[in-house]
Amino acid sequence: MENWLDFGGLRQLLTTMDLLSAIVFAITGALVASRKQMDVIGFMWLSVVTGVGGGTVRDLLLGVPVFWIERPSIVIACLATAAVLHFTSHLFQSRYTLILWFDAFGMALVTIAGTAKGLDIGTAPVIAVVMGVITASVGGIIRDILGHEPSIILRREIYVTASVFGACVYVLTVNLDAGRVPAAAAGLAAAFFARVLAISFGWSMPTFRPRPGRDPVDTDKDNDD
Repeated sequence: MENWLDFGGLRQLLTTMDLLSAIVFAITGALVASRKQMDVIGFMWLSVVTGVGGGTVRDLLLGVPVFWIERPSIVIACLATAAVLHFTSHLFQSRYTLILWFDAFGMALVTIAGTAKGLDIGTAPVIAVVMGVITASVGGIIRDILGHEPSIILRREIYVTASVFGACVYVLTVNLDAGRVPAAAAGLAAAFFARVLAISFGWSMPTFRPRPGRDPVDTDKDNDD
């Protein structure tokens, strides 16, 4: 069973995670488009760039074929998601809350997909973690910039840290020879629940606190010395 997972099964797992994560992020892009009252083309544009943005940057950095160019069905799935939500997003009472939850799940999915792809082509574990975080954050950053929303990396609650946590759990579990599927499940759960708890309880990392500048008189004295 493990040999199957290490070869054809691993490739199928990554393909499935790329597709599912693209759809989940496409949903968040479409929901942002609905908040901005865009037309159907705006929905499609924001859904596609959100759905494939992070994975595109990942694949370019890794020097491998861009996943959605090899599999156009991913773009078609994002377009279909946008079209459906263009006619149904008004049914949801709080679209911003939905964005947060879908974004948390999408972040966890693409974190593991990006980390697994990095490990699969032979990068060092730390580079694989970086690939996971890039995959998880770039699509959301593009979505927020185009939709004039507060950037995910500037929000108070933990986001990138949750992605790093999930990626590290995945790498450590793989190194313990637990198998790729259990490692993916553990990493996904770690990233998702870290983000959910951060949203629910307002958790955040310690922030930089500005300090008063030095008195110009003291600076002049130091220079004289």
